[in-house]
Amino acid sequence: MALDKTDRKILRILQSDGRITNADLAERIGISPPPTLERVRKLERNGIIRRYAALINPLAVGVETFTFVEVTLSRHGQDAVMAFMKAVEGVPEILECHHITGDADFLLKIAVRNIPAYEDLVLHTLTALPHIQHLKSLVVLSTLKNETSLPIAEDDNCR
Repeated sequence: MALDKTDRKILRILQSDGRITNADLAERIGISPPPTLERVRKLERNGIIRRYAALINPLAVGVETFTFVEVTLSRHGQDAVMAFMKAVEGVPEILECHHITGDADFLLKIAVRNIPAYEDLVLHTLTALPHIQHLKSLVVLSTLKNETSLPIAEDDNCR
């Protein structure tokens, strides 16, 4: 689906305020509410808008520790990689899993209560994932930037 200037404006607004009413969104983009709603629904149907979510303050729910973990697999065949990826889906503390290039095979972003909880996760969950050869942990000391909004081009060259 090609995105026009109005679609991109809708996406920028929804990224910053996913709870905006359709009437307010329509006013901000300068068209009436019915075509605005149809545009949003089309963006949803085409998978451009994947879902809506609330961004939670981690400390408010007892999450104080974030780590990034480089994972190296012992085997690299399709079955091993698929087994690892499927197992990762079942670990709620793993927020992100990226298949990467370089010395490691995957990069995980993990959220836990504290360091003892992370140690428990490593000893009882991460090391039990299929085909793990090596884990390298990087503990986040502080976060300077944590954006959720994607940069959306102004021109017609985004797909």
